Amino acid sequence: MYTPPDPSVPAVVQLQHVVTTLSGPLVDLLVAPLGTERPLTSVVIAEPDDELRSHDEALVLVIGARGRAALGAVMAAGRCGATAVAVRTGADPADVEALRRAASECGVALLGVSDGARWEQVEAVARTVVDTVHQAPDLAGQYADNDLFSLAQTLASLTGGIVSVEDTANRVLAYSRSGDRVDEVRRLSILGQACPEGYLAVLREAGVYARLRAGEEVLEVAERPELGARRRVVAGVTAGSRLLGTIWVQEGPAPLAERTGELLKGAARLATLLLIRHPGGPGRHSVLREELAAGLLEGRLPPGSLAGQLGVMPDCAATVIGIDLRERDDMDGPSLELGRARTTEIVSVHAAAYRRTAVAAPLDGRLYVLVPESGTGPDQAANTSQADSVAESTLLTWTAELVATLRRHLGTPVQAAIAPPVRTLTEAPAARLSADRILRVMEREPSRPVATYAQVRAAVVLGQVLDLLADHPAIQDPAVRILADHDRRHGTDLCGSLLQYLDAFGEVKEVAERLHIHPNTLRHRIRRAVQLSGLDLHDPDQRLVAMLELRKIRGQDRG
Repeated sequence: MYTPPDPSVPAVVQLQHVVTTLSGPLVDLLVAPLGTERPLTSVVIAEPDDELRSHDEALVLVIGARGRAALGAVMAAGRCGATAVAVRTGADPADVEALRRAASECGVALLGVSDGARWEQVEAVARTVVDTVHQAPDLAGQYADNDLFSLAQTLASLTGGIVSVEDTANRVLAYSRSGDRVDEVRRLSILGQACPEGYLAVLREAGVYARLRAGEEVLEVAERPELGARRRVVAGVTAGSRLLGTIWVQEGPAPLAERTGELLKGAARLATLLLIRHPGGPGRHSVLREELAAGLLEGRLPPGSLAGQLGVMPDCAATVIGIDLRERDDMDGPSLELGRARTTEIVSVHAAAYRRTAVAAPLDGRLYVLVPESGTGPDQAANTSQADSVAESTLLTWTAELVATLRRHLGTPVQAAIAPPVRTLTEAPAARLSADRILRVMEREPSRPVATYAQVRAAVVLGQVLDLLADHPAIQDPAVRILADHDRRHGTDLCGSLLQYLDAFGEVKEVAERLHIHPNTLRHRIRRAVQLSGLDLHDPDQRLVAMLELRKIRGQDRG
């Protein structure tokens, strides 16, 4: 039964709800010194020279200034009691850091507005969240678990249809009462708590989800009698450009009301906050954690905000696992996005099962799992090496099981890299970088599911050395350049043959078999390489430099 809100409880939206709605395409949360659960009750537009007075619990949008020019407005917003301030930070990292430091000192959250976002967009989306709460306070008080059921029933009464609410994984979150008017798809959806796979395939083929993700508000889906599906109308529930779920209205024996599209559009807007806060939906227990974890791993957010959400100390030790899905080139945009969303969910469930405080975050086409330890960095220094070894073995086993699950689910050679543990969450960005380096090494072995830093340490260090050489083109061996130029002009492979010869310590027979050539052919290539380049292969320094240069060239050719 629907439980009405307590009228004595004021309708309040929190900073985290607005951040979740705006994050990604519009703004990034750069710092939140007092946390993300602070109340936010209004949206204020200000210019740098405006005299800000009392703006308690406001989001201040500072227009007309960029970078350091907005410093004064940021500090003024903090002094006047604002919850958050949004500015265009500019591209200079020094400016971003100065703004972040000023916001931290003033106790105000800082939102960086992306260059592609228009101020009217940011204002409109922020006001939508805040105004939805004030215009419909029953959406912001203390709720029973059937909020979405109440909304579904109301929409069903207004449209004369049968309503269901689904998340982005096509799981049924709520539905209206329907008696015996349901079609087969509806019946199976409720019984199985998910849309039947056959009907999902039809919807994907018709591009329904792709169009909803692209921003279309209301779509009509024709009946499919052979699948037991009557006519339907669907709307996406969105937060900014993020699709949170869908609301479906199935036509019953009587036609739907004339205003069904308009009513469905309104219901979708009301459902935004409900889905953000839904315990099983993409709310503060998933989307916000993902955003905070991604911000930490990128190095743009301090650990305090995420630590507060996870219930751990900012100085606790942690391990970062990087996961590359090795997606196929033929996967299109919508199916790629849907696959990544489902994969993130799978990883999140497995991570939470492994450790309550673990969190998964998609970032730059990869997935990362941040696994905090229960204690703090200094305390963990006393851990025995035996305990560390057991913990590492357990994590390795869990990661291998996760990768096996993902490979079965995706049909791609998913790989995971376990970075060395770091002493505090502040070092998480460095751990992410280590995981990326391990994954780059693993590209050469697609069949290898998991690797730790210790297992591929030499290859990772070599990769870092080669990166340094590539970043400093003035540091090069002209002898090897001569060989590379010769290969390009004449279509030969003296560089490749010489590298394999050096790698094999001059074992001609072994290398010749690997290259499928006669040993004398290989000997001729090596003599020719020495003749052209002037290399002295008896000199260990020249051999080492040549091997590094040859590996750098091979990496450039592959890239």
